[in-house]
Amino acid sequence: MLRRPRTGSGPGQSPGRDPRRIPQPLLLLGLLLLLGVSLVCGVGLGAAGIGTADMFRFLWAGATGGTVHAGDAAAYTIVWEIRLPRVVLAAVVGAGLSAVGVAVQAMVRNALADPFVLGISSGAAVGANAVILLGAFAGLGVWALSASAFASALAAMVLVYAVARSPHGLTPLRLILTGTALAYGFEAVTTVMVFGAARGEAARSAMMWLLGSLGGATWAQVPVAAVTVAAGWAWLRWRAESLNALAMGDETSAALGIQPARLRRELFLVTAAVTGTVVAVSGAIGFVGLMVPHLVRMLVGADHRKVLAVAPLAGAVLLVWADVLSRLLLAPAELPVGVITAVVGVPAFLLLMRRGGYAFGGS
Repeated sequence: MLRRPRTGSGPGQSPGRDPRRIPQPLLLLGLLLLLGVSLVCGVGLGAAGIGTADMFRFLWAGATGGTVHAGDAAAYTIVWEIRLPRVVLAAVVGAGLSAVGVAVQAMVRNALADPFVLGISSGAAVGANAVILLGAFAGLGVWALSASAFASALAAMVLVYAVARSPHGLTPLRLILTGTALAYGFEAVTTVMVFGAARGEAARSAMMWLLGSLGGATWAQVPVAAVTVAAGWAWLRWRAESLNALAMGDETSAALGIQPARLRRELFLVTAAVTGTVVAVSGAIGFVGLMVPHLVRMLVGADHRKVLAVAPLAGAVLLVWADVLSRLLLAPAELPVGVITAVVGVPAFLLLMRRGGYAFGGS
């Protein structure tokens, strides 16, 4: 059994090199293959039965601009316009939430932190529900929900930053307390909006969004989310060494030439932008950003260079399959994706708590 040293305590940090760990190149290759299989299965599985040969034929036609028979138009639409953008967006959102989860846990030095601890998702919910329940921004058409959610997420980010900032910069404790307190305030506003909804169906749609749903995924949403997640991940990978220093404490990072307050401010902006973007297209999907970083650290250790290489792939695979289950378990009805991630995440969290060789931030 591994024993954690008494000095140096990043979230879930474990000592040394565990010979039982999977080599990182092999792990990355395995996850890439698994993600490819998951995407194919995500497109092929659903309430409407479509044969594998037909599925690949429709994918080829869509990718090359080919034609399909008039009798196959409905099946082609299901594969190319509904299922494929949905599974691609699930992979993007899962990757984004996982990468941001790693960054947030290092930023606030708290193993229980996730992308939503900053209150950004709760702020996005206010804007999203303004569209769903009150018909706000109707002039934006299909973009109304995403645009309103993202705008309110940015507003929440500014508010959290303004309240949490002190003469000493952004400290972990102030960020957590401010984000948590404002999240409760945003949730109260959302609750009032839901209870005041005149239409029951609108309230149901609002609850689906609050628990996370990819049912409204379209190709138009994929590029913005993918570019934002890719840019955020690239920046985090570039700053991985600084994250290693920050996870060991402000004094240690300062001794290594890192400015903790400045780095924390940059991390806040990047994580808020990525979180706001993915929440705007998928709703508030919990547990992905909390659990995936811990599970990945068990496989590769606490080095952020390795964790940030593996976590997005693991998160993408997890959310693709969570979305598949949300569509199949009560088909033709659909469960919120957040319900599936919670059902998986709670037992995983409890197992980690019971695992003797893994430490939650020094606990």
